[in-house]
Amino acid sequence: MKVVILAGGLGTRISEESHLKPKPMIEIGEKPILWHIMKIYSHFGFNEFIICLGYKQHVVKEFFADYFLHMSDVTFDLEKNDMIVHNNTSERWKVTLVDTGYSTMTGGRVRRVRNYIGDEPFMLTYGDGVSTVDIPALLKFHEKHGKIATITTVNVEQRFGVIDIESDGTISSFREKAKEDGTVINGGFMVMNPGIFDYLDGDNTVLEKEPLERLAQDGQLMAYHHHGFWKCMDTQRDKKFLEELLEAGKAPWKTWDD
Repeated sequence: MKVVILAGGLGTRISEESHLKPKPMIEIGEKPILWHIMKIYSHFGFNEFIICLGYKQHVVKEFFADYFLHMSDVTFDLEKNDMIVHNNTSERWKVTLVDTGYSTMTGGRVRRVRNYIGDEPFMLTYGDGVSTVDIPALLKFHEKHGKIATITTVNVEQRFGVIDIESDGTISSFREKAKEDGTVINGGFMVMNPGIFDYLDGDNTVLEKEPLERLAQDGQLMAYHHHGFWKCMDTQRDKKFLEELLEAGKAPWKTWDD
């Protein structure tokens, strides 16, 4: 099954770095977060990727074109114009990089890669979030219910303490926040059947708006709730948090050996 990754947006909320590169190419532990996401899928045996590009797409293309340079030791023989790759570090990945337009919306980007997906179910996620989602379990859930789309839902923790208030205004408790207090959102890590393309009209289609709303109205959208680790890298604060986990050897999403 192919994995489609949305990696074409501007990343305006982390503009300290995204003015130089697409947000999915911002590094966590000297590797782009896009690479981390692909390693998550690869751990479960999903090795064919279609990456939807837009803003500064050349940065992503150059990364994969020079993958050995990024991942291996190399010797350059300038006299012979030759390059020798040592300790060859490669992945079992097939990566298709598609220019889906500079300002195309998320649904429009998915629509533009239809020919690369074919008439088959596919995985879909965002290029800025890592998680411990059990992808085989997610896929089994999707196949069992038979609907067009499954999204992985997660609880986003709120930052402040919680006040529990009774209907008459009495404060019953003043306590620290709990994970369950947060809002349930779409955390990516989706599975789609080909029927999704009937809900995608053009480049201005925002996947998270009309398509998912219509799917819900039609009874064709299901939620797989993930209770484990999930983090989206929206800001420099998020990036710092993920880097600290990785440096401390406590990154839950890292299931591979260096």
